Order: sequence, then C-alpha cells, then structure tokens
Amino acid sequence: MFAVFSVIFGAIATLGYFFNTIFWLIPILIFSFLKLLPIKIWQVFMSYLLDGCATMWITINNVNQNIFCRTKFEVTGLEGVSTKDWYLVISNHRSWVDILVLQRVFNRKIPFLKFFLKKELIWVPFLGMAWWALDFPFMHRYSKALIAKRPHLKGKDLENTRKACEKFKTKPVSIMNFVEGTRLTEDKHKRQSAQFQHLLKPKAGGIAFVLAAMGDQLHKLLDVTIHYPDGTPSYWDFVCGKVRRIQVQVKVLPISEIIERGDFGPDYFTDPAQRVKFQRWLTALWLEKDQDIQTMLAETKKKM
Repeated sequence: MFAVFSVIFGAIATLGYFFNTIFWLIPILIFSFLKLLPIKIWQVFMSYLLDGCATMWITINNVNQNIFCRTKFEVTGLEGVSTKDWYLVISNHRSWVDILVLQRVFNRKIPFLKFFLKKELIWVPFLGMAWWALDFPFMHRYSKALIAKRPHLKGKDLENTRKACEKFKTKPVSIMNFVEGTRLTEDKHKRQSAQFQHLLKPKAGGIAFVLAAMGDQLHKLLDVTIHYPDGTPSYWDFVCGKVRRIQVQVKVLPISEIIERGDFGPDYFTDPAQRVKFQRWLTALWLEKDQDIQTMLAETKKKM
C-alpha cells in the first residue's frame, strides 16, 4: 500500500514541478524580450525582476517537496552567507537531485545560482533566451587547434567572458560549478582508480576559468558537500518520498586567500607549474571533503 501511495505522490509532485515551471517560464520569457530594450537602467531593473521570478519558482518547488517528499535536510555552515555577496559555489555531484538540493539550501540565502554555459547554448529555443535574461554567463572558449591556426585569438576567450561578466560588478551573483564534471557512479569511480573513497577526481579547468574571468568580482568560495546517508537517490526516489535524509555541509573560504597564497594565479593557462599547484590545492580540498563524507557515514552507522 505504501508503494502505491509513494508512486501517486511522485506523480503529483512531478506534475507540480512541471506546472510550476510552465507558470514561471511564461513571465520569464516575456521579461526576457522586454530586457532587449538597450537601456542600461531598464536592463538592470529587469534582471532583478527576472531573478525574483526564478527565486519564486524555487520557493514553490520547495513547498512541493515539503508536501510530497518529506525529506529531512540536515544543513550546516550557512552562517554568515548573504544575498548581497558574490560567491563561487563548488560541490561534489552524486545525482540529478543535487540541483534541487542546492537550489533548496541556498534559496533566499545567497544570490540565485547561475552556471557558466557554452555560448552555443544561447540558441536553444526559449531556454537560451531565458538563460541570457537571467544573466547566466556564456563562455567563449576557443579550441587549441583554432588558436594554432589563428594565434590572435589567444586569450580572447577570457577577455570576452570578462566583458560578459562586467554586469556582476554591481549585481551580486553566485556562480555554480560541479568540479568533478560528471555524476559519480560506481563504474566511473572504479575506472579512475583514484585516491578518493566517495568522490571522483576534481577537474581544475572549469573553476580556473571562472576565477580567471571573475576572480576580482567574486568574494567567497562556498565548498559544498552533499551526502545521501541512505544511498544515492534517483529523481524518482526523491519525488516519491523515499529519501529520508540529505546532509549538506557548507564551508566558506575567502577567495582572496586562495589568490594571495598563490594557489591560483593569472598565469594558470600559460604556466604548467601554476596549473600543478592549483590542481594540488583542489585535490587537497577534495581529500578533506572525502574525509568529511566518511565521518558522516560513521556517524550514521552509530545512530543505526
């Protein structure tokens, strides 16, 4: 009987996400077209209005979760965060549920989460316009082969991205990056033969690009660890209320310290030694995260 009710709840919750998304997508698209008016003050006003729509979308999704999922969220480390600050947010990646978790945990605590997107994605029907209007930064990356053919393009990708991110000098932002680059699975973990028990190897390139493009605008790094004590859930597990607990640990690190210590520098893309140093810093951060997850697992076993 419980299984039947969980399936019904999952279906209703999914419909709730769908209709809530459609409801807010309509004004977002309307405001997106209005934002095309090339008046700076007007565009800034529309940006805040659009972020407000996205925040309400998440808020109603959270209500949906409270009604149908009944998952207990155990969150630590949010003291001192603010919607008026500039953040780079990094996290491990276990499930598609991670995005719902991050949106829930940080909603109205920090600025609306945004992802760096490939510039080609701006042409995705409807969504490309919405991402542009919501100020998702679009990356302008040139391949090594193209740079070899056209040397004058070297460094242009960062220059273009910096210009695209100038709007964030006066508007607080949270840039999100899944450092592992993909969701953890048992097969991926085995293939890597990594030194991590619960994580995949972190990739430095994405976070380095963000820091190189926006390092002078971002103030703090939020290092997020997501742990599912009952095992990695699917989206369907989550909406059916089968996920009893989710643990989220947030650590706040000043980005200025990372740069001042020399863990990351402006020569990352041209100096092999700088790349090695930054990768070592990121690996050390991930080893600490791996141990934190092991501690959470041990505490869970004690309670059983």
